[in-house]
Amino acid sequence: MATIPTLGAERTPGRTASRAEARELLGKATYDLLVIGGGILGTATAWTAAQAGLKVAMVDAGDFAGATSSASSKLVHGGLRYLQTGAVKLVAENHKERRALATDVAPHLVNPLTFFVPVYKGGPHSAPKLGAGVFLYSALSAFRDGMGRVSTAAHAAQQVPALRTEGLRSVAVYGDHQMNDSRVAVMTVRAAVEAGAVVLNHAEVTGLRFTGGRVSGAELRDRLDGSEFGVSARLVLNATGPWVDHLRRMEDAGAAPSIRLSKGAHVVVKRRTPWRAALTIPIDKYRVSFAIPWEDHVLLGTTDEEYTGDPMDVRATEADVDQILDEAGHAIRDEHLDRDLITYTFAGLRVLPGGPGDTAAAKRETVVTEGRGGMLSVAGGKWTTYRHIGRTVLEKLKGVPGTGLAEDMSPFPATVPLPGVGAPNAVAHRLLVDREPGSRMEPLVAKHLAGHYGTLSFDIARLIADDPALGDPIHEDGPDVWAQVAYAADNEWAYTVDDVLRRRTTMTVRGLDTPEVRQQVESFLAKRQK
Repeated sequence: MATIPTLGAERTPGRTASRAEARELLGKATYDLLVIGGGILGTATAWTAAQAGLKVAMVDAGDFAGATSSASSKLVHGGLRYLQTGAVKLVAENHKERRALATDVAPHLVNPLTFFVPVYKGGPHSAPKLGAGVFLYSALSAFRDGMGRVSTAAHAAQQVPALRTEGLRSVAVYGDHQMNDSRVAVMTVRAAVEAGAVVLNHAEVTGLRFTGGRVSGAELRDRLDGSEFGVSARLVLNATGPWVDHLRRMEDAGAAPSIRLSKGAHVVVKRRTPWRAALTIPIDKYRVSFAIPWEDHVLLGTTDEEYTGDPMDVRATEADVDQILDEAGHAIRDEHLDRDLITYTFAGLRVLPGGPGDTAAAKRETVVTEGRGGMLSVAGGKWTTYRHIGRTVLEKLKGVPGTGLAEDMSPFPATVPLPGVGAPNAVAHRLLVDREPGSRMEPLVAKHLAGHYGTLSFDIARLIADDPALGDPIHEDGPDVWAQVAYAADNEWAYTVDDVLRRRTTMTVRGLDTPEVRQQVESFLAKRQK
């Protein structure tokens, strides 16, 4: 274990205000828009509204993307299974957004990935049917990721040695993308701040402000130091995900439930062999499970079942783990699914429109409603289309009477890149060659930084140049270094150990957040934030 670095260097200049400064900014002005909730929907809307020239505030009771928005399947995809329901237009729209993220908005964070759909003897789908499906799927993306096709079992086993080959007839092949959802969220928050938004995480809404019967802001409590403050706004957007009805009842105690929740659990396992492609594993005629190479591990899942408990208590249960491993076993050999290989399990909650029926069949759509006090509530959504969702919500905001927001909005560019945009390979190369004489960065660390920060990696490299101890690994078995902790504290609103280990680095995913590491990070943050 590396020794925790000294902290003699001054705080790195950054664009983020301190918590005290942020509270002061939030409390002394009336904002055009207050966004409550910093997940997919909240960050997308805050970023879009700030680009349109609105004065925007955004708060979250926990960390940005601290709940479901960092518990996704890490995919940016068109949705192959949607073709079964005839949703061709939806898939085409998803592909359009996926291409924009992968090529213009976040090529440093969104990576292409080949998927195999194994066809087994007696399986739920035939090779001709799947071949036609993946061809149509790739056609809807204008063949930007190659042509969907059927390939041989031998080719698939070469690319994924863990693949079960007994009874394997062939595989359907198609292309999609993956990303680190936590990093995309942090970069989007940073983009919103650069566009003028004021943000604060770990700030819980304790009540709403009303003026003339209309919601005009919120009362908040800083969950880190207990201080209380308020924010006034012309319009309040409730983007609290699984807690959306809780906030609606603050506006109107008699508000009827508007959503239902579906739990999706995942399991992360160490990989015994290389994975050069992901697996989309048919479970029955409608359901699939994924096995995705991710952060040097394999991500398995997901489940889909109704959840009625407290959103704070959601987790992957033993039954979830059993189900995920069993379903993965349809296509992965047993020795690659040993429970001793598990490094991390997690679960998130999909927010679905209220109504009867199976959650697996419920529409994955974004719903915007207006409450009795004029507060807008938005629920649903996915990472692939999060920019489109932000624009859709902004159009709704323009139509709210009595706010005058439409007159104050300016046109904004159709495509704005996230901070750090750049080609990861080129960034990694520069990290290795453009360094101070006598200094050295491990190639794996350079690749890791480039794929999670893009050109912002050079800011981290400068931290290491100023204090070489910050280049030490947080844990010897992983690529994350102490400079990332310093950068997270100074520039990325990381205040707690989980903020750092689970959402600003890959430590938790890799099973490296040991008690010793947690204690060291806690000590580091305490000194850094003095």
